[in-house]
Amino acid sequence: MSRSEREAAEARARTGFIIITAVRFGGVAMVLLGFAIVRKIIDLPYAVGAVIAVAGFFEIFFLPRFIARRFNEGNGRER
Repeated sequence: MSRSEREAAEARARTGFIIITAVRFGGVAMVLLGFAIVRKIIDLPYAVGAVIAVAGFFEIFFLPRFIARRFNEGNGRER
């Protein structure tokens, strides 16, 4: 692997890491927003808060795996 190919692979890995981290932080924000709604800190229906919290948990635990899988599939095609 030449230096430029290595740099491109490192840049791709760095980009994937940043995207996955941003998705996780977004999920945490959604969970906190959902809990705030459920606890009536924000005046919205309980069901809305519960749905937002569940979507946030999905975003934290499952979405990064799908994103990582897509990044790994892309690496295999480039070789």
